Amino acid sequence: MKKSLNNEYYLLRHGKNIHQTEKKDIVYGYPDDIPPCCLIEKGIEESKEAGQYLKDKGIDLIICSDTLRTRQTAAEVASVINHDKEKIIYDARLRDSNWGVFCQKDKKEVWNYYDNDKIRAFEIAPPEGESWNDCRNRVIECLDELEKKYDNKTILIVSHSNPLWLLEGTLNGLSDQELLDGYSKIIKTGEVRKI
Repeated sequence: MKKSLNNEYYLLRHGKNIHQTEKKDIVYGYPDDIPPCCLIEKGIEESKEAGQYLKDKGIDLIICSDTLRTRQTAAEVASVINHDKEKIIYDARLRDSNWGVFCQKDKKEVWNYYDNDKIRAFEIAPPEGESWNDCRNRVIECLDELEKKYDNKTILIVSHSNPLWLLEGTLNGLSDQELLDGYSKIIKTGEVRKI
């Protein structure tokens, strides 16, 4: 069952960075790489294009993960839509999944830990990390807080692939298995989706 919301939401995944190019098989650091992972030129372009798409949507608020790549994305969008960058709200609950001891390692190590059974990642956290359910709970907590605080606003949430995938799927009433089955349709870098 799809959840009814008081506000209108747009989801935006940060623009492209080296983890979609030369480090595509490497897990992000948590909460960010050292040094922090920044947008590449293509990611900046994607962010500006997202801003153009959002220009006439009447965005009242921008809520953003506090990592560099999402902050850069939100700033580019804010410039295009004439939103005061100083009013962007940063929230650590919108950070990417925390893969614990697997951060900065090959993604194969993560899935070997789960015996290549990805459904287990919903319930079992990697050492020093969090499960997908943990990630989902903090993102939903953030959304619930927005729902209590605001009414009839148009809100842009700038985050990462897994938190946005979990948020969108949960709001659409998808089971964990349905979420996994649809993983190939995960939000792309610089993509905007309305929920």
